[in-house]
Amino acid sequence: MTKTHKGRRLCRLILIAAGLSACAETTIERPSETALQRPPETALQRPSETALQRPPETTLQRSQQTTADSGQPVAAQQTLDAIAAHLQVSYQVIDNRPGDHCDPARGTACFISEISLSSAIDLDAGGWAIYFSQISPLQRVVAGAFSVEHINGDLHKLKPAPALKKIAAGRPYKIRMISDNWHLSTSDLMPNYYVAAPGREARVIASTRTAIDADTGLETRPYAGVFNHKARHLLRPGGDTTRPATAAALFDSNRDTAFVADGLERAIVPTPASVRRPAGGGQLDLSAGLALRLSGLQRPAIEAALAALADLGIAETAGGIPVQIAIAAQPDRSAGAYRLQLNSGHIAIRAADPEGAAHALRSLASLLMPGSRRVPLLAIEDSPRYPFRGLHVDVARNFHSRQLLLRLLEQMAVFKLNRLHLHLGDDEGWRLQIDGLDELTRIGSRRCHDPGEDRCLLPQLGSGPDAGSAVNGFYTAEDYIEILRYAGARHIQVIPSFDMPGHSRAAVKAMEARYRNYLAQGDSAAAEQYLLTDPADTTRYQSIQFYRDNTINVCMDSAYAFVEKVIDEVARLHRRAGQPLRRYHIGADETAGAWAESPACKAFVAKGGGPGDIAALSGYFIERVAAMLAAKGIEAAGWSDGMGHTDPGRMPATVQSNAWGALFWQGHKSAHEQVNRGWQVIVSTPDVTYFDAPYEVDPYERGYYWSSRGTNTRKVFNFMPDNLPAHAELWRGRIGEALTLRDAVQRDDGGAVSHRPMAAGKRFAGLQGQLWSETVRADAQVEYMLFPRLVALAERAWHSADWELPYDYNGRDYSAGSGFFSADKRRRRDAAWARFASVLSAKVLPKLDMAGIRYRIPPPGGAVIAGRLHSNVIFPGLEVEYRIGGGPWTLWSAPVAIDNTAATIELRVRSADGKRRGRTLALN
Repeated sequence: MTKTHKGRRLCRLILIAAGLSACAETTIERPSETALQRPPETALQRPSETALQRPPETTLQRSQQTTADSGQPVAAQQTLDAIAAHLQVSYQVIDNRPGDHCDPARGTACFISEISLSSAIDLDAGGWAIYFSQISPLQRVVAGAFSVEHINGDLHKLKPAPALKKIAAGRPYKIRMISDNWHLSTSDLMPNYYVAAPGREARVIASTRTAIDADTGLETRPYAGVFNHKARHLLRPGGDTTRPATAAALFDSNRDTAFVADGLERAIVPTPASVRRPAGGGQLDLSAGLALRLSGLQRPAIEAALAALADLGIAETAGGIPVQIAIAAQPDRSAGAYRLQLNSGHIAIRAADPEGAAHALRSLASLLMPGSRRVPLLAIEDSPRYPFRGLHVDVARNFHSRQLLLRLLEQMAVFKLNRLHLHLGDDEGWRLQIDGLDELTRIGSRRCHDPGEDRCLLPQLGSGPDAGSAVNGFYTAEDYIEILRYAGARHIQVIPSFDMPGHSRAAVKAMEARYRNYLAQGDSAAAEQYLLTDPADTTRYQSIQFYRDNTINVCMDSAYAFVEKVIDEVARLHRRAGQPLRRYHIGADETAGAWAESPACKAFVAKGGGPGDIAALSGYFIERVAAMLAAKGIEAAGWSDGMGHTDPGRMPATVQSNAWGALFWQGHKSAHEQVNRGWQVIVSTPDVTYFDAPYEVDPYERGYYWSSRGTNTRKVFNFMPDNLPAHAELWRGRIGEALTLRDAVQRDDGGAVSHRPMAAGKRFAGLQGQLWSETVRADAQVEYMLFPRLVALAERAWHSADWELPYDYNGRDYSAGSGFFSADKRRRRDAAWARFASVLSAKVLPKLDMAGIRYRIPPPGGAVIAGRLHSNVIFPGLEVEYRIGGGPWTLWSAPVAIDNTAATIELRVRSADGKRRGRTLALN
């Protein structure tokens, strides 16, 4: 799905068909580096305009012509170069509060912002335009000598008024705008504004590039204004009571988490089902290494786990501690189960399968304290909570390297995750080489300034005008095969995903370019073979990310020919890798309904044999593609909203649905309904599993916040995935509102049952964390957003804690005061968190440092109490530094007397290895 902004707007789609003004709006809101192969810079030969029928002009093409035909000469290249070098751009959110200034036709929410332009030298105005990304579309300009126009998606164009002849040195020019929704974070403010003119080379404006902070290594946005006023900058409209994560607020939330040393040496992450220590304890010294004896097991199944042990200093040697590993399959033991016996002179492992043997060795590695080669004598019996323990990584919005994926796969294996849901195609990019469809990567993998989209897609998400940008790229067939083999060696199944029929703009535009090329050659059959759009379709629509042209036409046979071609080529790559394609993710979500005035769809519906009306076409597409997959022996997967539009009777026997319904929208109901269909439902609850959300309520934390204003590691640890509605007792909604989640049987006004709880004996099939990449442009940012909260998700996916509230199959309604989650359970949960947080700081984070993973270092909490500075951190054991009045940084170890209470007090945290620093927070 592309949950990219799953719901960045209050309106999920606007469909304006002929004779209609608008469709009804729903309430789903969503904000939505190695051997990487860059596509060649050469483009398809552009056919003459008379040689083919082109699709309707884009707004950007029309605006380019306007620039050239407005009576002003096109700016010289020197002018563009000077603007790029000297123009200072800043963007300031003025006020997020709605009022009479909002356009009522666009909804009730809007915000005021201001772009400021200045230069130290005179710059010519006219004959050029500035293009920039703004994730919420413009409503109107209210002040300033410039026009602003929404082009498509998030791309906007700013242009000087004809009367403006120059940007005078030393004079600020302010453009005040009103736009849809709100901007509550600096990561909403996309970088890489660029200046362009017809026939000239577009240039990024230097002042809008991001930078790297020397102390933290984190990205900064010098062009972004301040977010320092709670009401105007930090709160959503509608009575938001959210508390920003200041140093004082963090101090309060960390108060109950003290370092727990007891049992640290016995701790394994994720927590095993059973750990027993023999009377008298004792330790086993592994300094001599391990001497393996295998029974019923081939070495390749455990080589990755052995390599991880070797990286920690425990190598395989002839004279090492004897290790007997045997496969002993038993019908009552789940896949991945194992027994690990650490005795005084030897180690015994009995596993249900090769995956279980690898898990046992990973647990042995987890026992090791950093720098130590001793482990306690223990008897461990273990098996996973869920068979599906997944991570979704979006490389479509912004490309990420093959090397990053390999690092992530290794860490997934460390924490016993076993599914990589790899999101390879969306509106903003197509990331996998497909034999016979080179346009998908030659055009669809790049964003650049090309109004006709013959060489690349339009810039989006602050990508800028350059096709060689690091956010562009794709995996070659050989890259993908390497990823598959690397995953397979770690017992991880890769589930490829190309979102369709919505969220498909990259594919749509690539196939339109293919169409034009073959039509120019006089080969209409080849031109139409994989065409994804009806040229005669006059439907006007807007997707959740504000595209007007991102949806595959599901009434055309060529669309299904394209889908089948992609599936067959992906399956061929899996066979070459020795990793058969077992499951394929269709996407299937957030379809904007682009077919209302398509002649192809009207004819298709009228002919019969399919759905009786156009509104049912989304479900028809999913059913047809699912049947196509089933005929090839491949299981179908999709996001729950699209999958919910299907007729279960027309779907295959095995179906995966990722349940991404937000709890504040009663999302547990669709999850339960699809479990009751007999589907394999994977908990993907955005309130807690969307790792593109910020860690805390802080405008300087990266991430979209439609699903959660703050999802820190503790919140993920506290998740009870078997009992979704119970979280009404524990969490509040996005604006701090109390939740009531109803799971008892409900009836509509006519008496028919409208909701049932999960049927007795049914349960979820798995748990998955999601990283969407709209705001994530670099590999280091991926690691920041995933770690360490992915470790907490792995804990919940593998281990069912005794403090969790079991699901009530009779159905219950939960609220803040319903009281089912008892005080005793709260105490046990909080004690378990303190132990887990201590293990993270003492064992897990140091090993992540050793692996080169740039996890997020949390900001500290702080408070001055009775004239003394107190501090704490969410992971007790990490070191805190402080400084007063801009003085030297000093290690904080105990309360410090503060003599000058007026001086600024700043705090920051060190990484576990002491080599990096986190963000600084000012206490006062």
